[in-house]
Amino acid sequence: MISLNRPMNMILRQSIALFFMMSSIVAKAQLFDPCDKQATPESRQLYYSMQRLTDAGVMFGHHDDTAYGIGWCFEPGMSDVKTITGSYPAVYGWDLAKIEHDSTRDINNIPFALQRKLVRQAYDRGGVNTFCWHMDNPANGKTAWDTTQRTVMTLLPGGNNYSRYVEYLDKAAKYIGSMKGPGGEAIPILFRPFHELTGSWFWWCANTSTPEEFKELWRFTIDYLRNKKNLHNLLIVFSVADFNSEADFMARYPGNEYTDYIGFDNYCYNVKDYRFNLENRLKILDAVAIKNHKLACLPETGYEKIPQADWWTNVLLPLISKHKLSYVMAWRNAHMGHFYTPYIGQASEADFRKFSRSPNMMFQNRVTPLGLYGKYVFSTGPHYQEF
Repeated sequence: MISLNRPMNMILRQSIALFFMMSSIVAKAQLFDPCDKQATPESRQLYYSMQRLTDAGVMFGHHDDTAYGIGWCFEPGMSDVKTITGSYPAVYGWDLAKIEHDSTRDINNIPFALQRKLVRQAYDRGGVNTFCWHMDNPANGKTAWDTTQRTVMTLLPGGNNYSRYVEYLDKAAKYIGSMKGPGGEAIPILFRPFHELTGSWFWWCANTSTPEEFKELWRFTIDYLRNKKNLHNLLIVFSVADFNSEADFMARYPGNEYTDYIGFDNYCYNVKDYRFNLENRLKILDAVAIKNHKLACLPETGYEKIPQADWWTNVLLPLISKHKLSYVMAWRNAHMGHFYTPYIGQASEADFRKFSRSPNMMFQNRVTPLGLYGKYVFSTGPHYQEF
């Protein structure tokens, strides 16, 4: 059925998109460029758009959102977030883990062929894709959580495991390079390597390398992907774990030429500590972001099984609304013992729906009409009209 209101809706949405574009021209002098000087047009436009939107609200994301959820797996169109709120999230989190071994499935058992399809669908509806990488330890083939060796130094040029690490990067680069939009353009990716680097639980963390070794590995990795593999669709996310001062946060910072977003992962284990830590760290993050001309984000957060019915609007929302965050992402819904957004009947279901309707939050339904990539997205399908 064709709605009589559709032409008017199209005109309205095109007008919004045109206004968005004209506003960007006026405000361009206030925006900062991606750290990759050769960033693709779509990546550049996305970065500018996300800067402009920090005054409009915080984009909400969910890891593996359209791949599986509570009571379902690999079902087309499904999303726990959409089931509850009526909208997909604005940001979609994914993992490269196991691509380094030529596996057909990622660390969470998603076929890479399906993952790539879901990345494209998110892009087609105007959403944002971000990838972390729980890379297995190149020094011994054990998991990302193996900290028995000082692996980082061995991956640098001249190191014992340099060749294997480069092989891993080559495989990831080939996969990332296969992610294309409808016009053959490279789909922009918020790439978040070596996340939670100030922790002690991954082979790249602070207990297994010096700050200089880590920074050298970060720079080598980004330079290799950009300059050797010609990936200019990567916007780089620097994401730490615990820190209590600006000095803590910046101790392993690789430099402004190698980052676009800065943030930290912070989970709720008890509400009192979560409020205290998140508020203090967001204040520090605000200052660092302004000083270094970067976008701030909260790339991983959540309260496992969400036992507090009003956690979304009484805990998370008041905290993030006071700060200029580009996006916040909840972790994945693996099963009934490990989930971070509600399902039908879960205690926080109604509160999450209320949270999604806050003017301070942006889900896919608010983001699609804005044309983050410099292209208008028709909500009826993956078709584009450039403006």
